[in-house]
Amino acid sequence: MLKVLIVEDDLMLADFLEELLVEHDYKVTGIARTVGDAVARIRHSAPDLVILDLRLAGGGLGTEVAAQLAADGRPGILYVTGNMSQVVLTNGDACLAKPYRSVDLIRGLQIVAEIVTTGKAQPPFPQGFRLLQPAANSHVAPA
Repeated sequence: MLKVLIVEDDLMLADFLEELLVEHDYKVTGIARTVGDAVARIRHSAPDLVILDLRLAGGGLGTEVAAQLAADGRPGILYVTGNMSQVVLTNGDACLAKPYRSVDLIRGLQIVAEIVTTGKAQPPFPQGFRLLQPAANSHVAPA
């Protein structure tokens, strides 16, 4: 069972995500709303995957969370954002555009888990899904 941390400032959406993940046999390690809380929870609970909203409570950005994590042992990161076209994302594995369907989120997590495990991403890719170019020090080989 893969462990997932939800980093989302909209608590109604975060609760929905938690229910969805539990229904699909993921273990949710917690919900974080801010950069500091997210980094602390990642370091404490060592999730396998992180669903990371781009805009967080307190004016923080999801990219700040990812930037504070060491490349070695970093969890797989799936950004979720309504601003995908306006942002260059690094230090993550993939991005899914909001609004998204539940099935697309689950498939996106499966792809990120594959990337972490094998270094490759296999189609089919969900609607609104984009692979990210790995940072120079990332654990992910090009797909």
